[in-house]
Amino acid sequence: MPAPAVSFEFFPPQSLEASFRLWDTVQSLAPLDPRFVSVTYGAGGTTRDLTREAVATLHNSSGLPVAAHLTCVDATRDETLNIAKGFAEAGVTDIVALRGDPPKGTNGFQAHPDGFASSVELIEALKTTGDFTIRVGAYPDTHPEAASAAADVAYLKRKFEAGASEALTQFFFEAETFFRFRDACEKAGIDHPVTPGILPIENWKGAVRFAKRCGTHIPTWVVDAFEKAERDGREDLLATAICTELCSDLMEGGVNSLHFYTLNRPDLTRDVCHALGVTPKVDLKNVA
Repeated sequence: MPAPAVSFEFFPPQSLEASFRLWDTVQSLAPLDPRFVSVTYGAGGTTRDLTREAVATLHNSSGLPVAAHLTCVDATRDETLNIAKGFAEAGVTDIVALRGDPPKGTNGFQAHPDGFASSVELIEALKTTGDFTIRVGAYPDTHPEAASAAADVAYLKRKFEAGASEALTQFFFEAETFFRFRDACEKAGIDHPVTPGILPIENWKGAVRFAKRCGTHIPTWVVDAFEKAERDGREDLLATAICTELCSDLMEGGVNSLHFYTLNRPDLTRDVCHALGVTPKVDLKNVA
């Protein structure tokens, strides 16, 4: 079975120490030859400027294809499109277009009076510019705000019709969750790539909080396994084993690309990739 193509998600640093950690993460994972790396926005657009800085730095210094996250939150249409224009002028032509999470302490998403009301509107506007390859989010476990699983898939189809070329899913714990979602997408007539999002669990309690926010179902067997691993001090071994098995199951089911949420911590992601046969690429021209 051939090794999968991989991509990695980072978040923008908010301190000097975090900047060094991001760069160390990039340096650790870059040899695995990702097809792209992405940089997130914070909830409510709180890291908008930091995201732009991180994207520009990675684009200019890493040699990797960089995709910038862009959301609709707390900005006018002109402000959002000006940010996109700045990415294009800097040579960044890949965007992950998202509605975005509302600011903390607010009751759900509220569109700016002069802003985009949805990710579909944002995608349509970005597509009109002709400057970007557009990726979007997808939810194997139904989005918490969706009326139903079918409605969620129908909305994903609208994103593709608006101009998206690929979807990156939220993380999940069992391959069957993704396969059911993939089948539903195919049944709905979606023929664009839907790439599984993978979360190597560096911190179990953090992963639980993350799952609750985005509606990801946590199977009982995973909870029991991590509770026992914490008592035995074997969390990293368990996390590596669970993540590697999940990825292997996906590959056996026909998946050939994986998108890793690194949380700017490269070790588990790198170990899982190595276990899957994704190994550092050697530039033969520089080998004596």
